[in-house]
Amino acid sequence: MKAIVTGASRGIGKTIALELASLGYDLALVGRDVKSLESVADEAQDAAGEAEINTVCIPADLGDPSAPEAIVGEAVKWLGGIDVLVNCAGLSQAGSFTEVTPEQWDRIFAVNARAPFFLCKAALPWLKESVKPIVINISSVVSFKGYINQSVYASSKHALAGFTKVFAKEVQPFGIRVHLIAPGAVATEMVKQMRPDINPDELIQPEEIGEIVRFIVTKKGKGTVDQFYLRRYSGLAFD
Repeated sequence: MKAIVTGASRGIGKTIALELASLGYDLALVGRDVKSLESVADEAQDAAGEAEINTVCIPADLGDPSAPEAIVGEAVKWLGGIDVLVNCAGLSQAGSFTEVTPEQWDRIFAVNARAPFFLCKAALPWLKESVKPIVINISSVVSFKGYINQSVYASSKHALAGFTKVFAKEVQPFGIRVHLIAPGAVATEMVKQMRPDINPDELIQPEEIGEIVRFIVTKKGKGTVDQFYLRRYSGLAFD
């Protein structure tokens, strides 16, 4: 089985990549820092244990409109196909909406919404050929909630959630399963910058998102889960 993981150089993306490696997946690791990607590739080989996996590092700026086609082309070149696409890369922007510039808006939407959209489009022909095709879009609690000073980030994640719902319906006839994971605050550098008010001991760990991905790709049977919302245990239930 073969997977593309964006945002794979650190945080949630890295954790997901290592989880998939432990299951024997060949990996296309996508990120901006090639040295970090190479380090993750080494860790992935260790996580795979005795299994032999192939890894390819694809340095890319997802803000570049040409990146999705290039990423998929490179992944298929080295791995030979695509079974799982994980859209995890993301950018945040904290501050009042009155302070947001058009350039900041465009940059965040390019990475958080446009790139997943066109990665799905570019990967679709290959996913159709897979025996178990899966797309996992990593969103956020702000894809259905609103928080002060997170207007652009929330808007982009609402866009990702909306696309995911439509995409899932359009590709369902091809047997492609599409999932949205929307966690609350996770222990990543992004969250530390966006929400310094949260006690670090209360943050969701990236490994918990990896466990959800493991569940998705290994689940058998007739049932499925379209959307996963993982809140902080200290947060208000059913809020």
